[in-house]
Order: sequence, then C-alpha cells, then structure tokens
Amino acid sequence: MKKRIAIPMAGDKLSEHFGHCQYFAFVDVENNAITNISRMDPPEHQPGTFPRWVAANGATDVIAGGMGPMAVNLFNEAGVNVFVGATADIPRNLVTRFLDGTLKLNANYCDHHGEHGHHDHGHHHH
Repeated sequence: MKKRIAIPMAGDKLSEHFGHCQYFAFVDVENNAITNISRMDPPEHQPGTFPRWVAANGATDVIAGGMGPMAVNLFNEAGVNVFVGATADIPRNLVTRFLDGTLKLNANYCDHHGEHGHHDHGHHHH
C-alpha cells in the first residue's frame, strides 16, 4: 500500500490556511511506514492552483488545517482524499497519527447543498 500525503506548511508545521501556505511537505508512505519526506514549493497562488498542482505531484491524500469548499471539490474530482481540521504539527507526527488512526480532525467542511438530515429514520406506520 503506497500513499503520498501532502501537507501545506508554514514554517516547520502545518499551515492553518491551505491557500496561504509557504510550501508543501510530501510524505511518502509504504506499508504504513514513512519512506520519505520531501519539500516542494508550489506555483504562485491562484484559485484552484494548489489542488491541481498537489494532485499532479502524485498526492493520494491531503492533511490540512482549513480549506475552502472549492479546493475540497477540486481534490475530490482528482481522486485525492482530504482530511481537514488537523492541528499545527510537524509532518512526521501528523502522518504517524494519520496512519495509526489517532489523528484528530476537529473541523468539518460543509458543502451546503442541503444533503444533511434527509435520512429516513424508520418511521413505522401501524
């Protein structure tokens, strides 16, 4: 199982704002072990640039702090999994917790298409 996890960075920690990060850390994972961490500077920021660039660089997953719905949609279209609401930490710690299932994600992005709460709760008619 190979993954390539992209993390937007500010200084040596995760950037709280995806679109304002200084660079990206790309963490390569094989069989649940980190094999490589590389640093890549993205192109100049324009709307939609970062998701396309990250996807083009082979990312399978993105761990981010905050991200707008447009970026999330672009990642989803590219088949990249997005995990939003991570706290600022160094990439190795974030990915280690991501892999062992203990990464806490405290922000939920909402798509505001009214898809919430339309589930049938099993009303029985006697």
